[in-house]
Parts: sequence; C-alpha cells; structure tokens
Amino acid sequence: MIRLSVNVNKIATLRNSRGGSLPRVGDAVRVCIAAGAPGITVHPRADRRHITPADVRDTAALVANERGRVEFNIEGDPRPELLDLVREVRPTQCTLVPVIPGEITSQAGWQPGAHSAAIPDVVRMLKADSIRVSLFVDAAVDAIRWAASAGADRIELYTEPFARACERGSDDAQRSFALYAEAARAAHALGLGINAGHDLDLDNLLIFRALPHLDEVSIGHAIVSRAVFMGLDRVVKEYLEVLAAAPAAR
Repeated sequence: MIRLSVNVNKIATLRNSRGGSLPRVGDAVRVCIAAGAPGITVHPRADRRHITPADVRDTAALVANERGRVEFNIEGDPRPELLDLVREVRPTQCTLVPVIPGEITSQAGWQPGAHSAAIPDVVRMLKADSIRVSLFVDAAVDAIRWAASAGADRIELYTEPFARACERGSDDAQRSFALYAEAARAAHALGLGINAGHDLDLDNLLIFRALPHLDEVSIGHAIVSRAVFMGLDRVVKEYLEVLAAAPAAR
C-alpha cells in the first residue's frame, strides 16, 4: 500500500504567525499518528519560518515511541546545520531538496550540474548513519539517472506540474500523468524507490495513486487546509482511504 507521510509544517507556520506555543506541532503529530498515518514529514528551513530544530527533536521523540510503525522524514537543502540535525536525530529518511533563495515553497527538483556536485558525498554520509536518502527531482529521465548515480535510495517526484495540469482539465491531467508514469518506470528499473509530493490533494490523488511502483506521498498544505474545516483526524483518514484504494502497480 502507498504510504502517507503527513507534512506538519503548516501547523508550525500558524504557531509562528502569532508567537507562543499554540498550535503545538507535537499535538498535530499525535493526532496524525492516532488517525493511522504511517509517516510524518518536516521541512526545517534556514529562516525557521515554520519548523524549528526543537520541533524536529520533539517529533523524532514522538515517532520513536511508535516502535517502527511510523516513519520520520526530514526534508531540506544540504546545509551544514540541517545535516548536523539529521545526523543527530537519525530519521528514517532524509529527502534532500534544492532551495532557491527567497522562495515560498519548493520550485523544482535537483538537476545534474555544479550546484548538485556535492550531493553524492552527502548521500554517502547519511547512508553511513543508516538513514534512507531520497532526492527531490523533476519527472525527467536525466534527473532520475543522476539520482541513481548519486547513490540515492529513492527519488521524490516533484508533482506541482501534475497538479497544475489537473486544474486545466482531464486531458492535460492524463498527458501529465503519462510523463510521471514513464519517469516512475525508469526509476524502478534503476532500483530506486519512488516517493512523490507537492500540491497533491484528494482530487488529483485519485489519478496519481495509480502511478507505477509508488511507495509514498508527502502531503501537508492540502491536509492542513481541509483540516481547518473538517478536523485533522478526519482528513488524515480520508487520505488513507484514497491511498488504500489505489490500483496495483503496472
């Protein structure tokens, strides 16, 4: 079954907009776990505009209490501060994501080139600490081949282009999905696991859940946005039900 990793960044964004401790990230993590979520994701950025190092440590402790039932995924760019924190808390998975200065959210995946030249060394370092490593990439075969050559265990497909295609209509959605399916098959052939994330929601997930060999989706903004009206427990369960009904890989 495709695993759901709930990104709790937006809970921290809401807390930080007012200051103080409410809403507590740890409370959100507990609700997600109690609702059956098999994964929790955080993306601590250098400006600490949402998740802080303290949030990362607290979340790691909560997930550790689940005795392997729940995975912990830390996303971020490979800056020294983040890598030190990742090696300290030892999450199940670290997803390395490129960052463009001033961006609001991630805008593209890694591409082969000078800016990514150090990634293979970072991958080796994290894997030496028994941390599974995923690289955030576009649905492009050259980027996927690069991720495999860098030693990654998995890729995370950047799905915003797919989400925008879905907004344009079913024909565009199907054309975009076909490109992602081709990328997924190429990744699987290279021995890579396949994660996906960015702007997936209950509607477009009905298509994307059929992606061949899909291991995990990371979803945060859509879950928390719906949870404002419906409740976090209920919304996590809705996403789990959609993923449970995914067709077999082909």
